[in-house]
Amino acid sequence: MTPLIDAVDVTKHYPLRAGGWLRGPTRLLHAVDAVSLTIARGETLGLVGESGCGKSTFGRLLIRLIEPTSGSIRFDGTDVTDLHGAALREQRRAMQIIFQDPYGALNPRMSVEDIVAEPLIIHGARARAARREVTRLLDLVGLPDRARALFPHEFSGGQRQRIGIARALILHPKFVVCDEPVSALDVSVQAQIVNLLSQLQGELGLTYLFIAHDLAVVKHISTRVAVMYLGKVVELAEKQALYAAPRHPYTRALILSVPTSHPRLRSKKARQLSGDIPSALSPPIGCRFHTRCPHAMPICREQEPKLRESTAGHLVACHLE
Repeated sequence: MTPLIDAVDVTKHYPLRAGGWLRGPTRLLHAVDAVSLTIARGETLGLVGESGCGKSTFGRLLIRLIEPTSGSIRFDGTDVTDLHGAALREQRRAMQIIFQDPYGALNPRMSVEDIVAEPLIIHGARARAARREVTRLLDLVGLPDRARALFPHEFSGGQRQRIGIARALILHPKFVVCDEPVSALDVSVQAQIVNLLSQLQGELGLTYLFIAHDLAVVKHISTRVAVMYLGKVVELAEKQALYAAPRHPYTRALILSVPTSHPRLRSKKARQLSGDIPSALSPPIGCRFHTRCPHAMPICREQEPKLRESTAGHLVACHLE
């Protein structure tokens, strides 16, 4: 079956020039480097990694909110990197995003009805039809109809995220980028939003890219999980395989960082990841993780490992494999 999303060697570099009256040479910030991923129809691909590793940039590249430096992105068989103007605008109906900050993503001067209906109005829907859709979407995300006349500041963080979800779904998209949609919420509310997203996926046949740094949340909702480090995917596998037997040292460190009450697992915290992620302006030569890896070998400092299949369906970029 043709995947819904097929990204090949997707790259995003930002040119940066030193300031001052003596302007220095242009340097490149390597936000995303030659990432290739597919996402099947109806699945949730979890994308995890530390802050600054390129997760959100990659998600925005997939739906053309950011222009790629190079590479190709096929959506439902169409190369969206070749689309412009009206064609791209029409394609975007099928590709939406749920943002991390449920308050900052909503216009505080607009009512909930206007916020949710705005995408439909932009695409030419009549006001009466838009209002009917708002009613349907508010009910779908678990908000009362009276919410339509209120403003964002009158809701809790979880309720505001439900408004953001309703807005993302009102154009009937096939694919939704969930960009850390629960990281700004209280722990007690996170499970409610994740369960809502799972429910909506089943009812509407949605496909998700679920971006997060919390592996516990990703484990709950994802079908497969991709681990990203400094602009590169270093491991990709089915959820059960990745959590049961992670192959890359970085993945193992991330899993160990998940809080636990089990005393035996707590004793392993000494082997947690240490040090800071290197600058994306000058990523390390060879394996990008070797500066923090407890198993680094001479080859790791010289040669970049390829993302290859270690076992069936389990890809890892590591010289140890």
